[in-house]
Amino acid sequence: MPKRVYFFGGGKAEGQGGQKELLGGKGAGLAEMTNIGLPVPAGFTITIDSCAEYYKLGKSYPKGLDAEVKANIVRLEKLTGKKLGDSEDPLLVSVRSGAARSMPGMMETILNLGLNDNSVEGLARKTGNPRFAYDSYRRFIQMYSTTAMGLSKDPMEEMLHDLKHKLGVKNDTDIPAEAMKGLCEDFKAFYKTNRGDDFPQDPQTQLWGAVSAVFNCWEADKAVTYRRVEKLTTLKGTAVNIVQMVFGNKGERSGTGVCFTRDPNTGENVFYGDLLFNAQGEDVVAGIRTPMKLAELGRVMPAAYKQLCDIRKTLEKHYRDMQDIEFTIEDEKLYMLQCRTGKRGPAATFVMAADMVSEKLITRQEAINRITAEDIERLFYPVIDPKFDKNELIKRKIATGINAVPGAASGEVVFNAADAEALAAKGTPVILVRKETSPEDVGGMHAAQGILTATGGKTSHAAVVARGWGKCCVVGCEAIDIDYKTQQFTTTSGAVVKKGEFVTLDGSEGIVYSGHFQLVKPAFPDAYYTVMKFADRIRTINVRTNADTPYDAENAIKMGAEGIGLCRTEHMFFDTEERRQAIQEMIVADTEPARRLALAKLLPFQRDDFYGIFKAMAGKPVTIRLVDPPLHEFVPHEEDKQRALAHVIGVPFEKVKHRVEQLHESNPMLGHRGCRLCITYPEILEMQVQAIIEAAVKCKKEGIKVLPEIMHPLVLDLKEFQFLETRTRKVAKDVMDKAGVKVDYLVGTMIEVPRAALLADEIAQAAEFFSFGTNDLTQTTMALSRDDAGRFLPDYVDAKKAGIFKDDPFQSLDQAGVGKLVKMGIAGGRSSRPNLKIGICGEHGGDLKSVKFCHHVGMNYVSCSPYRVPIARLAAAQAAIESAASKKTKPVAKKKTGPVIRSKPRKKPAGKLKFKLKAHALRR
Repeated sequence: MPKRVYFFGGGKAEGQGGQKELLGGKGAGLAEMTNIGLPVPAGFTITIDSCAEYYKLGKSYPKGLDAEVKANIVRLEKLTGKKLGDSEDPLLVSVRSGAARSMPGMMETILNLGLNDNSVEGLARKTGNPRFAYDSYRRFIQMYSTTAMGLSKDPMEEMLHDLKHKLGVKNDTDIPAEAMKGLCEDFKAFYKTNRGDDFPQDPQTQLWGAVSAVFNCWEADKAVTYRRVEKLTTLKGTAVNIVQMVFGNKGERSGTGVCFTRDPNTGENVFYGDLLFNAQGEDVVAGIRTPMKLAELGRVMPAAYKQLCDIRKTLEKHYRDMQDIEFTIEDEKLYMLQCRTGKRGPAATFVMAADMVSEKLITRQEAINRITAEDIERLFYPVIDPKFDKNELIKRKIATGINAVPGAASGEVVFNAADAEALAAKGTPVILVRKETSPEDVGGMHAAQGILTATGGKTSHAAVVARGWGKCCVVGCEAIDIDYKTQQFTTTSGAVVKKGEFVTLDGSEGIVYSGHFQLVKPAFPDAYYTVMKFADRIRTINVRTNADTPYDAENAIKMGAEGIGLCRTEHMFFDTEERRQAIQEMIVADTEPARRLALAKLLPFQRDDFYGIFKAMAGKPVTIRLVDPPLHEFVPHEEDKQRALAHVIGVPFEKVKHRVEQLHESNPMLGHRGCRLCITYPEILEMQVQAIIEAAVKCKKEGIKVLPEIMHPLVLDLKEFQFLETRTRKVAKDVMDKAGVKVDYLVGTMIEVPRAALLADEIAQAAEFFSFGTNDLTQTTMALSRDDAGRFLPDYVDAKKAGIFKDDPFQSLDQAGVGKLVKMGIAGGRSSRPNLKIGICGEHGGDLKSVKFCHHVGMNYVSCSPYRVPIARLAAAQAAIESAASKKTKPVAKKKTGPVIRSKPRKKPAGKLKFKLKAHALRR
């Protein structure tokens, strides 16, 4: 039979700290602390595998477990010199859960097990402290009744409260022994009334009831929900830790505390924690009394405090990380009850990582690997003031949606982009509420503090755009019903919110609150820059950003971007009403001359935008995607707006209406969009290329280095790309010849159609770079709509349901399917053009797992939203560390290099591209 129980005590432990998957975090910690000589009460751990077997057997104990537990009870009794249930000097134990990963507040604990009507009297005599004995008994009765037997805790809490009120005392510690003894009788009577039998007096019955309670709590609703939210899908169950009780509630020379070896909020290297005298463990976290600061222990019990400080140093040196510690002091003797890697705030994460490197506790590589994407994200977003009353928060909650972009936002509700822009211009904070957003809403989205939509998922238009701007966003909030006519929305809970009323969004939790809340920004430590410099020196793949305006470009540079991997030109069409009208006039026009006339109005706007972006990037590469969305997204669909457009551009309303109807597509994502627009209307291509090259010429004349890369989206064939490339180069040549200025530029394509990936070797004969647009490549490969799949994808990801995917494929790249196409595209492209520059510009470019994939398949760069650039930098460094570890080598620090690969315009659309740059630049 497998070993199911591991003993620790007397300075030795059968288990080790590295056995978390077997012993759970708590059990492994107790074993490790025992092995390194810390004062730990003796006990034993029932393994996680036993819990998994328990469920496989239909909630029955595995064969032989009872015998192992009994043998270890005897072993514990021999070591302590006490017996479980003894009427003279009873052994009491705690029964605690302990999964392989921390699940705070989700699992169960029972203290003081072994007390009954006889042993409590023996404990009172042995200690000479009846109040302590009956305080321990009433705690055990309450814990066992609620945890093991499922009774409500509230009636017993009310009995305790009523007793204190009757006695005229404030704290539990002020209740005298006789009154506490009477309370125990009341608790037992409550138990019998609700259970139909007497409270169990046999310690073995108590013990197995407690073990079952811990096993059963693994499948409790709150624990299941926590694991689902935290994506802890691989955990098998919980261990059970049965440990000799030590008592912090014996009197004023005893106590209990929780502390951290460093400040978990700031990261400062100070001992941080709270303690209560004359209390047991749950009292500290329950908040029944105001705890004292840890430093107070130094004044009251200097010897115990010095020992605790020494243990702090020992644990940090041993684990090489900040530890979360639980301890008890019994009659001034210190006992360690738990240690685990402590949770910390985002600022503290960076401070600790940087400090521990300088202290030579960890390496730079270890510091980088300790940072997560969530740690970085949380640094940038405002949050609801933690001081805000929690009960008031609960009262004001009106709806819940999908937490698309973390942080918080508070403002007046508006229902259209125009109102958002108008109010924001006056300094009024607004929340834009839409059923769903489109490119036409971009101006309002940019103006708003936060965005709330009734539909969509984490990769819907609203989420993608909001994430790029670092704006709080809640999507897929099906609990709200929006009425644009009455300018209000109602919720399933009955709340009605009208235009102009305040709401507050919590994008981290996906919650909508009524009213205005005070928001604060988390601290932004200098250590963040230190750790990110570590990452930049180690990573070997470049990180660019997706940016459409000079403002976005400047912001991205501050985030550490090394270029622009995707500039979406269609977003520029909505910045002003004049631009909207020009693009709409072009679309309504039914002749080429009329279209060119309208495009001529857009040309100076686009040129100025590109000039501003080039100037902001100051010589860094800029990949510009020509117009991509179908034309129907640019025109109004409401009759009143169509009439207004007809009036402005001077055409009959019927013509506008007819043109809008013509543009309707049943499946626009696969319709007349991307490069197909420029094949049908080459004048669009010509205007955009002219604007790009004229802006580049202007920069070059001013001594500003510029590196444009012109990208044609949705290409699926070599001939198609050659058609577009020929026209691109002709326009560029004409502009440069006229200006007498030569600009180096590249012409490439976005690989976002499976056929393009399959025929990459052919397309690379003409294309000078590939950028994988994995948003659409995922849609076209998997036949999923990222805007609609949110209705059922959670079932595909949920391990308790279908469990088909580990992650949402629109958040983390589907490496098995879509990733295979990416690999084929890279291999095919470089078979024709060995030094083909390759990147990714989909939202996956900011996902930690996806960036690592991009590193391993040999991409030159990843590109993502400005606020995700730091995440990509971190992921790229972690990927380099992983690669080095797999090869058993140290990662080579990235050298400062010159410009990325450039090529001169070719005279022929096909053929090998010759590069005359240094070899070390190729990887860039």
